[in-house]
Amino acid sequence: MQTKLPDGLIRYGGTADFTEETVPAKLTSVHDTKPGVWGKLIVKEGVLDYIIPGPPEEQLRVCAGGFAVIEPQVKHYVRPVGAVRFHVDFYRRQK
Repeated sequence: MQTKLPDGLIRYGGTADFTEETVPAKLTSVHDTKPGVWGKLIVKEGVLDYIIPGPPEEQLRVCAGGFAVIEPQVKHYVRPVGAVRFHVDFYRRQK
């Protein structure tokens, strides 16, 4: 599991803030990003689990002020742990 974004990426978009009540079902189900697209999952309040299904399963508990790096085309999902507020920023190589 990556812990930082590679050098040379630029932010090109992102989601609105989600809470445990507004998180889309797609994010809590297994999904991935497009080729070349990296994500930065940023938790603003509360706790969120970022999970890469296995085997072996990898799990990162992201607390307020922290983030997880989402690698291109890596299957993953999130799981709120109680009240949470988070968003995802998307990055790619500069064209």
